[in-house]
Amino acid sequence: MFIIIGSVLVFLGIIVGMIMGNGNPLNLIVPSEFVVLGGASIGSLIIMTNGMDEFKKVINTILGTLKAQHSSKSDFLELLKAFNDLFLIAQRDGLIAIEKHIEAPEQSEILSRNKKFISNEFYRSFFCDTMRVMLSGGVPPHEIEALMDSEIETFENERKPIIGYIQTLADAFPGLGIVAAVLGVINTMGIIDRGAAEVGMSVAHALTGTFLGVLMSYGIIGPIGKVAEHQMEHEVRYLETIKACLVAYAKGNPPIIAVEIARRTISSDHRPSFSELENYIRGK
Repeated sequence: MFIIIGSVLVFLGIIVGMIMGNGNPLNLIVPSEFVVLGGASIGSLIIMTNGMDEFKKVINTILGTLKAQHSSKSDFLELLKAFNDLFLIAQRDGLIAIEKHIEAPEQSEILSRNKKFISNEFYRSFFCDTMRVMLSGGVPPHEIEALMDSEIETFENERKPIIGYIQTLADAFPGLGIVAAVLGVINTMGIIDRGAAEVGMSVAHALTGTFLGVLMSYGIIGPIGKVAEHQMEHEVRYLETIKACLVAYAKGNPPIIAVEIARRTISSDHRPSFSELENYIRGK
């Protein structure tokens, strides 16, 4: 949502500023420059990704930033309460008692309360697969921690190249804009004898390519790349919170201590206080 609002403000500022300078915004609509920039950027992205699978990931990541939402304090409260309730059942009735919640988390009355957790397939599998290992028994806590660290590292290693492609594309746009401008100048040289008005308009169309390239780089694609990077960092923090809770419980800590250890991993912007978490767990 904020990406859409920001993009609208970017274009609105440009259009209003151009009108205030007695310019005509319609002069910015130059189909030939759009074709050059669009074709060159898509082509270079295909070259970078070296395959349709990576290309689709880049497109999905860009589209995903439009609906990206960071975890709120209530999301973490719901997550830690769900884990606390689940671990209390395991403490009272044994680990085997929570097997049904792990095998079908979408149908679990405990885990399904947290919409953010239950709607994300990777979060579910990260938690449930680790719990399945714990249920099998005989795996020491440090091995559980190493296992989860490996999965988080793999998650980051898969996402970082995709974000890198977006940043590289943003860096390439000014250069591609120059290419479009040079092509426009070449076309202008072919009509140099047609009069000042027509030549001037042709040069203006050529410069539109540079303008659009710089605008797309610093006004749209670059910021989207940063949003994708920040979104990945928030997802990693969310995974770290899940890991901290599971590892703490695997080490034999009571459920309330396990969720308190996990609470300390939450960034200060979204971290509930000790009393907030305690009251929420108690249903106050």
